[in-house]
Amino acid sequence: MTDVSPLFRPFKLRGMELKNRIAMAPMTRGQSPGGTPTPENAAYYRRRAAADVGLIISEGTLIRRKGAADNAAYPLFWGEEALAAWKRTIDGVHAVGGKMAPQIWHLGMSRKPGTGHFPDAPSDGPSGITLTGKKIGEEPSEAEVLDMAQAYADAAADAKRLGFDCIELHGAHAYLIDEFFWPVTNHRTDRFGGASIKQRAEFAREVITRCRAAIGDLPMIIRISQWKSVDYNAKIATNPKELEAWARVLVDAGVDAIHCSQRRILEPEFPDIDGPNGLNFAGWVKKLTGIPTISVGSVGLSSEFTGSFRGEGSAAGKLDETIERLDRGEFDLVAVGRALLQDPEWAVKVKAGRFSELRDYDGAAIKTYY
Repeated sequence: MTDVSPLFRPFKLRGMELKNRIAMAPMTRGQSPGGTPTPENAAYYRRRAAADVGLIISEGTLIRRKGAADNAAYPLFWGEEALAAWKRTIDGVHAVGGKMAPQIWHLGMSRKPGTGHFPDAPSDGPSGITLTGKKIGEEPSEAEVLDMAQAYADAAADAKRLGFDCIELHGAHAYLIDEFFWPVTNHRTDRFGGASIKQRAEFAREVITRCRAAIGDLPMIIRISQWKSVDYNAKIATNPKELEAWARVLVDAGVDAIHCSQRRILEPEFPDIDGPNGLNFAGWVKKLTGIPTISVGSVGLSSEFTGSFRGEGSAAGKLDETIERLDRGEFDLVAVGRALLQDPEWAVKVKAGRFSELRDYDGAAIKTYY
């Protein structure tokens, strides 16, 4: 019998009290026509909050830059209609005792030109360079970069005003903030670029500083990743020294936790240093900075993301070792994505040891789950 009690211990992040260590990972689904979340979207979050998920992190929500998305059904986090819908969403989560953060997002150069809510708007990026290194646009001015940073802060201010419990900045997966980290997409020679990761993290520092000014004491999380949507083997930091330099900028700027995205949660980040069972990405970030971390990557699944589309099941795949690592303090929270998307009662079933009742994930049906 798996001892799941470490998953259900309370946790405090800044002033936010969580009833357990389970976070719902953000999962983009494209179910907000015109950018406005529907009542079904609100019910989707409320249902999982009511079923023992400690922290709900929303799907990616878009800042006010008009080239932020490639799908007009991704939710906006600006404008009267969209914000009213998010107010109904957070009120519903609070009504069942839940806690929630919006994930604040901009696709950057991951967006295909001519798509999204405003097809005629240009895509934003550090240097007008695509994820494959192709130059397709002009490098934005420093004033334009500062407006991008302020757009995150504007969304953060609205999150606080609406009553959200914390915020998460999406700084992973080759989206806008991450594109400043990555030398493939950031060729700038001003203060937002440079040869070192510390220099290329300046945009993130600007975003975090402005968000902190906008939200005061509200907890702030940033999600980062080594891997990119176009390169699973990409590395921002090739060793612990580089990782510490990267993460230290984020911590010093004012984040309260770092959400460390991996494709598989049990993968060692630097196996050449601590072996095949060494610390994962979140473990190394916590070791190097002392800041709380969230670990994520195919939790509760029998394989990584692509396997689910081949019909591979979920069950409680390798949950024992994940809980053991949590228990010994390698990381502080565990984010569960597709397993919780498929099965809203996942946390309740795991807490009760009802593993045989967990529902297998079906990737082909991702947009039908509520």
